[in-house]
Amino acid sequence: MRELAQRVIACCRELADFSEEPGRTTRTFLSPPMRDVHRVLGTWMESIGMRVWVDAAGNLRGLYGDPTAPRLIIGSHLDTVPNAGAFDGILGVVLGIAMAELQPRRSLEVVGFSEEEGVRFGFPFIGSLAFTGCPLLPQVKEAIAAYGLNPSELPAARYAPECVAYLEFHIEQGPVLESLGIPLAAVDAIAGQSRFLLTFKGKANHAGTTPMRLRQDALAAAAQWIGEVESYAAGCDGLVATVGSLKVSPNAGNVIPGEVQASLDVRHSDNVQRLRAVQDLLTSAEKICAARRIELAYEQRLDQPAVPMNNDLTQLLGLHRMTSAAGHDAMIVAPHIPSTMLFLRSPGGISHHPDETVLPEDVEAALEAGARFISALGAKYV
Repeated sequence: MRELAQRVIACCRELADFSEEPGRTTRTFLSPPMRDVHRVLGTWMESIGMRVWVDAAGNLRGLYGDPTAPRLIIGSHLDTVPNAGAFDGILGVVLGIAMAELQPRRSLEVVGFSEEEGVRFGFPFIGSLAFTGCPLLPQVKEAIAAYGLNPSELPAARYAPECVAYLEFHIEQGPVLESLGIPLAAVDAIAGQSRFLLTFKGKANHAGTTPMRLRQDALAAAAQWIGEVESYAAGCDGLVATVGSLKVSPNAGNVIPGEVQASLDVRHSDNVQRLRAVQDLLTSAEKICAARRIELAYEQRLDQPAVPMNNDLTQLLGLHRMTSAAGHDAMIVAPHIPSTMLFLRSPGGISHHPDETVLPEDVEAALEAGARFISALGAKYV
């Protein structure tokens, strides 16, 4: 296991060099460097007796064992954010191939999804949506054709009826496991997400000649609300709320801000608590704006319900349990195939950054946990 863990890490670092940008890792949906990733991983799969193909959505697929037998799917994604690290997504695919190399006593399919991050077209999960039979937009089909694949064959990208379970290995992308001093965790749910764009509209005026009591400062209203967002989330267990983007107009040092656009991102594993928090935070913004004579408008950009993992599969992992606050392909697959996830510790809590890494002993532990999971799965899913 130790030698295989080292090979897994080395493979991830090798694949990080296949990039659209020299000197940093950027690999979007069906970009040219994806062909190199397919070649390297496909060669490894074939060397251990897997049947390998790329489906019409650009997902790399490898099947080990009897194609007519009930099979476990192990998957994650091959694309990256701009200037990414070497392990987000790709580690889960490479670990899947490593699990097949251990010659499990069951059929196993490894899927390297073509798109999870949403960088190229502004929306995520293209590969896993096609895998679960969801229709794709015309611009995606055009990109598929340009890559040399046939969009008319997309129905064949759907998972086979023999698929009985789905497992996704993934780095945690956060500091929780490191703070607990443990290498692995089983994910019992993927948090729901609500995203909004709020517009605070006041009145721009001269910063020197306008008395404080007569101002309608949109940024001051937004800043007061941002403080309340942080305080509210800190007081609710399991809730995270973020204002990560501000657009200030006219954005001049000697002009009172007349308009501010602010993002709001709210996440919780419980949909009721998430929606309650959203309503409370929007009500807070309305009260602040009313008191300051500021107009407020908002629009919803995303309403993604929480997705629970399959409890039986999660129990089979036999690990500490936690919720994922980030989205993953498993949230697309889970409504169709019983699914679970295994998190590996992220040193420093770093992800989506070149400094992202993993510990060799954690990768070894993940291989051992995966082997135990497959053994236990055989008794329940035959």
